[in-house]
Amino acid sequence: MRTHNEGHEHDHDHDHDHGQPHDEIAQTGPPGYYEIMETAVRELLVERKLIGAHEIRRQIEVLDSRTPALGAKVVARAWVDPDFKARLLANGRAACEELGISFYDDTSLIVLENTDAVHNLIVCTLCSCYPRPVLGLPPDWYKLKPYRARAVSEPRAVLAEFGTVIPDDVEVRVSDSTAMVRYLVLPMRPEGTADYREDELAALVTRDAMIGVIPVTIGEGRSMS
Repeated sequence: MRTHNEGHEHDHDHDHDHGQPHDEIAQTGPPGYYEIMETAVRELLVERKLIGAHEIRRQIEVLDSRTPALGAKVVARAWVDPDFKARLLANGRAACEELGISFYDDTSLIVLENTDAVHNLIVCTLCSCYPRPVLGLPPDWYKLKPYRARAVSEPRAVLAEFGTVIPDDVEVRVSDSTAMVRYLVLPMRPEGTADYREDELAALVTRDAMIGVIPVTIGEGRSMS
């Protein structure tokens, strides 16, 4: 067994959450520093006609429309279509675009396949780079410094805290996202799903499985709708 870390230089011109995460900014009381700065910059850009208020609103709507269901759709297609899977592993962004998933930035997407011999884990050691076009906003724990540091230094211990125990003969690879390169894990298809429809398979795939902290499992119920 060896733990592999793919380190990369980071560029700060991207969607990192510097300082306090957006969803942790207090919504009551006086605005915080980052709220004031965001408002000031936004109003200045609109005033100078560099962007329009409608463009800001449209971008927010685009961001809000992205959820892990998109990534689950990609995973399920890869499980049932070997040719699509090959294209996905070769060029993640292009394969996602085949399914109508647009990318609103210049990032590339590398899809990493979990196998019986290799387990992949995704992290952003500097901030919170994340495959937002296919997963939406990252979870709070993904942005926290303990996860960002320990995922690299002790990935097996971190995985165990999520309930995922990796056998000693399975290699753990930790991939560090950057401003321009994002990662998505293609988890292993669970046993007992040979007769599942594609939409049923997609319903099994969770956000955390596509980050690499848990495997995909069969739930207690199965929708036949």
